[in-house]
Amino acid sequence: MNSIGEACNDLKKEYDSCFNTWFSEHFLRGNTNDSMCAPLFKVYQDCVKKAMKDHQIDLKECEKDLLGTDQERKVPNAKS
Repeated sequence: MNSIGEACNDLKKEYDSCFNTWFSEHFLRGNTNDSMCAPLFKVYQDCVKKAMKDHQIDLKECEKDLLGTDQERKVPNAKS
């Protein structure tokens, strides 16, 4: 899957590769220290935040917890 911003795609691939290596070679063997990919994640995260801003997507809107509130969009009940 591509990133939200085309400029972030290569960074995403680098981070995904690092994460997959960390997960299979470290995490699954009991080493839960996830600092190995942290620098790549930070650069990718900054790129995504910029792409969201460029697309006028408010990060705060993405973080809202709507489940169980009046603002939650619910699927209308299907009639039998």
